[in-house]
Amino acid sequence: MKSLSAPARRGPTSLRRSDIPAVAPARRVSGAGSVLSAILDHGPVARSTVARLTGLSPASVTGHTGRLAARGLIRESAQVTGPKGLGRPHIPLEIDTSRYLVAGAHIAVAHSTVSLMDLRGRILAVDRRPHRGTEPQRILGDLAARLPRLLAAHADGRTVFGLGVATGHRVDPEAGLVIEHPQLGWRNVPVRDVLAAATGLQVQVDSHARALARAEQMLGEATTRASAVLLFVGAVVDAAFATAGAIHLGPRSGAGSVAHLPLGSAGSGGAEPCPCGRTGCLQSEVSEHAMVRRAAEQGLPAGSFTELLDQALAGEARAVALFRRRARLVGRAAALLLDMFDPEVLVVVEPGAGRLPQCLADLRAEVAERSWVCDDPERAVVPSSFTGSVLATAGGAVALGVLYADPLGSWPALPAVS
Repeated sequence: MKSLSAPARRGPTSLRRSDIPAVAPARRVSGAGSVLSAILDHGPVARSTVARLTGLSPASVTGHTGRLAARGLIRESAQVTGPKGLGRPHIPLEIDTSRYLVAGAHIAVAHSTVSLMDLRGRILAVDRRPHRGTEPQRILGDLAARLPRLLAAHADGRTVFGLGVATGHRVDPEAGLVIEHPQLGWRNVPVRDVLAAATGLQVQVDSHARALARAEQMLGEATTRASAVLLFVGAVVDAAFATAGAIHLGPRSGAGSVAHLPLGSAGSGGAEPCPCGRTGCLQSEVSEHAMVRRAAEQGLPAGSFTELLDQALAGEARAVALFRRRARLVGRAAALLLDMFDPEVLVVVEPGAGRLPQCLADLRAEVAERSWVCDDPERAVVPSSFTGSVLATAGGAVALGVLYADPLGSWPALPAVS
């Protein structure tokens, strides 16, 4: 598959205005999407309440709910509301989880995760395996081959209507491309087209940071709906920015590229240089690779980041100290992002912050000391709502986010509605 090979990297050139591609219009949630989201949030819920929550007219809500029911996305609940004996009782609506599933795939540096998710965003099955090589053909081929086995074991007669794929670094969701993933050596890989051909599914592709920010808005931290920054710290370090419910992409799909954010004197001068040639970059200091390397330097046996995390959770003092150092460095970056964007909330996707209380406390303390804008880190800095299932959530959230934005759009696996 020659089309998947990476073109040679060009050196810096002067950028002309005509070189910048047109910005795609921000994805707006449709009226039907607003209705479906209200039912997700509050269901079982009466149509009259949906109208009040969305600001749509009762007639519009009735029309949208009829079409959503015809697509198999919602159903009338067995519950009945309203005072007895006073007119017609309300029959509330809820998300129908009995007919359809969404598949998700997350491509990490060393492994990939395939998952199944229902329409309420609940993870039903997860299959995580190490890569057998980093070539796009091999990784994408393995993902496609694993999906039928997962469906056979866990679908229970439900139909998968779409596949969402998430990974780190620069991803163009409109074109379905992984533009650049340095650790994998990928450039301009047509992930959507390859997996659509291999699986027969409609495929959506996005960065894992944007996918998890959307998952927080749909399923997790409610305060992210106004404005949010999500900071992802793993083998890859990147971020996503959202305001007024829309997640910023950027004209070159580069919004959230914080891997080379300089930590200045916070980083150690003797650290392993970043691939960019400098030391003290955020990713070179706090990535999983950096954590394992530091553990080895201290004589702490940890063959992988997972083993190091397990040791910290078991109370091994040196492992805990490494995670607390990481939290403080992440806190410095978080303070800068809070000052730059002044969001309602900053979500930190990092296992120490999610599972070690002292790490979250250290991170917030660093924010309190360094941020000029954030006056309440306890409220404004929160761990991921999906700690323990981050990667399984990311892939499915890509497709689920598109569905909830426009549930009456083009989904060949769903019944057509007028």
